[in-house]
Amino acid sequence: MSKPLNIVVCGSLVPDPLQTLEPVTTPQGPGLKNEMMLPSVLDPWAACALYEAAALAKARPGSKVTLVAVGPKAKLQQLMMTVAQKAPFALVAVNAPAGGFTDAAMTARALAAAIGALPEKPDFLFGGCASASRDAGVTLQFTAELLGITEFFNAVDELKVADDDSFSVKERVEGGQYLASTCKGFPAAIGWATGNLPEPPNNPQVGMMNMRTLMPALMKAQTAEVTTGGISYVKAETPASKRDTVVKKDMSVDAIAQELAAWIRG
Repeated sequence: MSKPLNIVVCGSLVPDPLQTLEPVTTPQGPGLKNEMMLPSVLDPWAACALYEAAALAKARPGSKVTLVAVGPKAKLQQLMMTVAQKAPFALVAVNAPAGGFTDAAMTARALAAAIGALPEKPDFLFGGCASASRDAGVTLQFTAELLGITEFFNAVDELKVADDDSFSVKERVEGGQYLASTCKGFPAAIGWATGNLPEPPNNPQVGMMNMRTLMPALMKAQTAEVTTGGISYVKAETPASKRDTVVKKDMSVDAIAQELAAWIRG
C-alpha cells in the first residue's frame, strides 16, 4: 500500500490582471498605485500547483497539502475566502510584501523558514515555474536549496507517482517537446507550468472545512522582512502602447501578408 504524502505548495497573491496596474515610487521603493486596494488572485502558476497537489493527495489517502503563502496578512485573508473553496489544504501564512519588485532570494528565505518550522519535512515541494508579478523564475529553486532539496524539476506538466514511491515527470523544453525524467524517491521540488487539470469548481463544504484552520493560521502569521534587497530601480513605468489602424477592403491574402511584413520591417 502506498504511503501518504506530505506536499507543501509555495504560492502567493498577485494583483488581478484585469485591473489597471500603474507603477509608482513609494518610500519603500517601487510599487503599484493603490496596491493595497487592488483585488488579488492566487498566482496562476501557483494555483496550478495547488490543484495538482490536491489531486495527488486525493489519490493517496492520508496525504496532506499545506499552502505556504507570503503576502500582506489582510490581503491573504481576502484571497483565502475564494481559494479555500477550491481544494482542501492547511495554510501557513507569512506576513510580508509580495509585490512585483520584491527580491527573490529574500522571499525564498522567508518561505524556507516557514517550511522548515513545519513538524514534517515535505515529500514534494510544489510551486509555480514563474510568477505573474515577479517572473524571476528562481524563487522555488532557491527555496528548495535552502531546505536541502536537490532534485528540482521546472515547467512540469505531468507528475506520476508509483506505489514504490518512485516518480516520473515531464518538463517542457524547446520545440514543444518534453524532457521525461524518473526518480527513485523523495524529496523533490516541482515547478509547475499549467499541468493537465482544469480549475476545480467552488465547493462551499470544502471552504467551510478549510476556514476552520485558515483563520487561526492567519492570526498566527509571522512577519518576515522581504524588500527589494540590494536592487535599485531608477524608474518604473507602464510600457507605452502604439496602435496604427488602417481600414481596407477587398484585399487578397497575399496583399495582406505583404503589407503586414512591410509594416513590421518599418
